[in-house]
Amino acid sequence: MKKGCLIAVLAVVVIGFMLFGWVKGAYNGMVKSQEGVEAAWAQVENVYQRRADLVPNLVATVKGYATHEKETLEAVINARAAATSVKIDPANLDENALKKFQQAQSELSSALSRLIAVSENYPDLKANQNFLELQSQLEGTENRITVERQKFNEVAKGYNTEIRTFPNNIIASIFNFDKRPYFEAQAGADKAPTVDFGS
Repeated sequence: MKKGCLIAVLAVVVIGFMLFGWVKGAYNGMVKSQEGVEAAWAQVENVYQRRADLVPNLVATVKGYATHEKETLEAVINARAAATSVKIDPANLDENALKKFQQAQSELSSALSRLIAVSENYPDLKANQNFLELQSQLEGTENRITVERQKFNEVAKGYNTEIRTFPNNIIASIFNFDKRPYFEAQAGADKAPTVDFGS
C-alpha cells in the first residue's frame, strides 16, 4: 500500500473516531438533560399530589361545621378527582398535555379558594385546630408548587437550549429529542391567589 493511501485511510479513521466521539457526547448529554426534565416533572407531580392528598381531610373538616355548603364541597371533590385523573407521561410531555394538566390544577385551586372563603362564615371552623393545621399545610404546599414549577422551567430551558443549538440540533433531530413546554402564568396570574386563611 502506498504511503499516501495509508495516510488517507488513517485520516478517515481518525475523523470517523472524532465524529463518533462528538455524536456520542452530544447524544449522552441530551439524554442526561432529558432525564433531568423528567425528574423535575416528577417533583412537580409530587407536590401537586401532596395538595390533592390534603383535600379529603380539609373537606371532611369543613363538612363537620359547614353542612349547608354541599355545593362548594362537591365542587372541591370533583375538581380534585379531575386534577388527579390527568396523568402525563414525562417522555411525551408536550404543550397540549401541559395545558390540560394546568387547567385541571387551576380548577382545583379555584375550588379550594371558594372552600376557604366559605370558612369565613363559620367562626367555630376557623378556630378548629385541625382546620388551621390543614390550612397551614395547604399554604406550604402552594409555595412548594411554585418552587417546583420554577425549577421545572429552568431545567426544561436548559434542555431546550441544548437540543436547539447548532450542531446539537442535528443530533436532536436524528434521535427525536423534542422540545419541552414551560409552565406559563394563567390569565389573572398577576394577582396573587387567595390563600389567606383568616385569623
